[in-house]
Amino acid sequence: MTPLNQLHVFNAMHSSPHARLEHSAHLGDGLAAALWRNRDDARDYQAPSHHTLSCYIADGTGTFRRQRPADKGAPNKLCIMPAGHESNWVVNGPIRLAHLYISEEQFALGCIRLLDREPREMQLQEATFLDDPQQALRFRQLISLDWDEPGERLLASSLAHGIVDHAVLCQAGLRQGLRLKGGLAPHQRRQLIDYIESHLDQAITLGELAGRCNLSEYHFARMFRESFGLPPHQYVLARRLQLACRLLRLGDLPLGQVALQCGFASASHFSNRFRQALGATPGDYRAAFRR
Repeated sequence: MTPLNQLHVFNAMHSSPHARLEHSAHLGDGLAAALWRNRDDARDYQAPSHHTLSCYIADGTGTFRRQRPADKGAPNKLCIMPAGHESNWVVNGPIRLAHLYISEEQFALGCIRLLDREPREMQLQEATFLDDPQQALRFRQLISLDWDEPGERLLASSLAHGIVDHAVLCQAGLRQGLRLKGGLAPHQRRQLIDYIESHLDQAITLGELAGRCNLSEYHFARMFRESFGLPPHQYVLARRLQLACRLLRLGDLPLGQVALQCGFASASHFSNRFRQALGATPGDYRAAFRR
């Protein structure tokens, strides 16, 4: 995950003399969260490379987008600021709000897993002052957790994934006027998804995947990235880790068996990859959900 101070929206807020950061944390898997207070300010976000979901926690009734001064915020209102979009905000009076920052790769995984669509043909649709009680509740649960405590940060990560999944299902739409060039054919993409899902407990090589599409490894890797939004090895690892999280949450398999079922060569390799992605060991993850 990009360091917080390199995320455009976070950095724009942090640079304001009026805004105060209450709390922030990386939540793993290309997700990060921040809780802010601000008042009497103006903020501009210019084509960030990440998506931002925000929820007004308190006040905000004097906040509006510069182009829409008649529409004002309020507690529990949600805003969606997609990657690549510009938005300009005026804050009159106080506001307390939560941000969830989402990498393009995490959005891509959601498009493939939940929508069976190529990420490049989808976009997160911009929204201002959206009413969504489910999402507002998830945000309030998210900020009630202590992100500095490892177990609670893992619970926060699970909540953040729920927020992202809901946004992908409800707020992602097809890009208008897009003409796709290159990439894999839809039947090849679906065939690869099914093959990877059914072989997560086995070694999956680039050559093996390329051969299923009758392509060279080099050409396949490029086409895969165009269609999936991330490289083959990164996609396979993400699917392995998601399966591992499900097994750890819902079952009692020894960690060594979880590692083998998810295609990791050893428990130590599994633990290292899991820690890199989620900032905690598999044992810590299981314990957090048992509590």
